[in-house]
Amino acid sequence: MQEILVLYYSQGGAVRDMAQLIARGVESVSGVKARLRTVPRVSANCEASEPVVPASGAPYAELKDLQECIGLALGSPTRFGNMAAPMKYFLDGTVSLWLKGGLIGKPAAVFTSTGSLHGGNESTLLTMMLPLMHHGMLMVGLPYSEPSLSSTSSGGTPYGASHIGGPADDRPISEDERKLCIALGKRLAETAVKLAA
Repeated sequence: MQEILVLYYSQGGAVRDMAQLIARGVESVSGVKARLRTVPRVSANCEASEPVVPASGAPYAELKDLQECIGLALGSPTRFGNMAAPMKYFLDGTVSLWLKGGLIGKPAAVFTSTGSLHGGNESTLLTMMLPLMHHGMLMVGLPYSEPSLSSTSSGGTPYGASHIGGPADDRPISEDERKLCIALGKRLAETAVKLAA
């Protein structure tokens, strides 16, 4: 069974819920399983501030998760038009994989949740792509052949799945956002299987 790493950081729960929907899309492809992982919070001085093992939910990611999986879905809430510090902190620690080309040729997709319609969801998705492209990963987005991309009045972009959670991150994931998360997971898994063959 081949695996896709669904790696996320979630503070209010929306990105976690999106990760689970993306995992459902991944697992709709025969012979592929989703490996859900998260990253710990960091303190203001950029040092890990969480216990070594999370109390509940997905385990924390390790570099071996990136190496062992045939593709990556990366998710983070938006912080000033960029990914949250915990995800950036984790990615900054992947230099050893970069030095040996451990992720070259693997497909990747990105997803995010923002507090408002113009809260930086597209810039967050684009900036999340940059370190993955430095690793030589191949980006997978959402084509406009996905009907929900044209009908959504909330989240959803060709760069990846997105959700508009509202200022308190209390707005539920819309039906269009849900469909796009599942479609992104499926598209990523299908691409990864073809590339791994």
